[in-house]
Amino acid sequence: MAAIVVDYAGVLTDVESDRLYELLDRARDRGLRTALLSNAAGGGSVRRRLSGWFDVLVFSGEVGVVKPQREIFLLTAERLGVPPEACVFVDDAPGNVTGAVAAGMVGVRHTSVRDTVDELTAMLPGL
Repeated sequence: MAAIVVDYAGVLTDVESDRLYELLDRARDRGLRTALLSNAAGGGSVRRRLSGWFDVLVFSGEVGVVKPQREIFLLTAERLGVPPEACVFVDDAPGNVTGAVAAGMVGVRHTSVRDTVDELTAMLPGL
């Protein structure tokens, strides 16, 4: 894996999300690319607040495509500069995870911060 793509609402807004932000910091320190992929209308304050953790921020309202459409996952991978197969995608909505997998990404369904951190560190040794 060369990149981590994360949803905002339901993942980064979860209780104990500071552990996810720490994981993103470690990932970037180790050369992994990171992206925020949200079905929100636009970035606004979220963009300003989160830009330090992500190389790329993609908002559906700005690009005209929404999750779980294949095109938004391909666009995000392209902006990251990696193939979809090199991305792991994290979202709390099963349909969005299914869409990412159909686009070639590895999918992780977020159910808790602890489980997501455990799964990502198992997939990405050294985090």
